[in-house]
Amino acid sequence: MDDDNQILVPPSFMAVYSDARDRLMEKPAVVRERYELCEDLAGHLVEQAQTLYHVQAPSEAEILRRIHAGLCSAESGVSAAEATWITTRLAELLNWPCPVLD
Repeated sequence: MDDDNQILVPPSFMAVYSDARDRLMEKPAVVRERYELCEDLAGHLVEQAQTLYHVQAPSEAEILRRIHAGLCSAESGVSAAEATWITTRLAELLNWPCPVLD
C-alpha cells in the first residue's frame, strides 16, 4: 500500500484481502477503509465481551465464539474472513486466548 495515507494496515488484515500469491484483490483504499472499520469494531466489542464475561460467566472462548457467530451473520456488514479477523483482534485486545473459529 504505497500511497500517502499514514494508516498502516497490519499484515494479518492484508491477508484477508490477498490471494494465494499475496496480491491484493481490492484497491488499497478499500482495504484501508475496511481495516479501519474492522479495527474500530473490535475495539467497540471489548466492553461488550467483558460485560458478557462478568454477567453471564461463560468461558472466554465461548464469548468469542458467540461474537464470531454474530459477526458471520449476513446482517453484520462484514465478510466471514473479516469476522474471523475481528474476533482474533478482539481476543488480542482482551488478552484472551482465541479459540478455533469455524
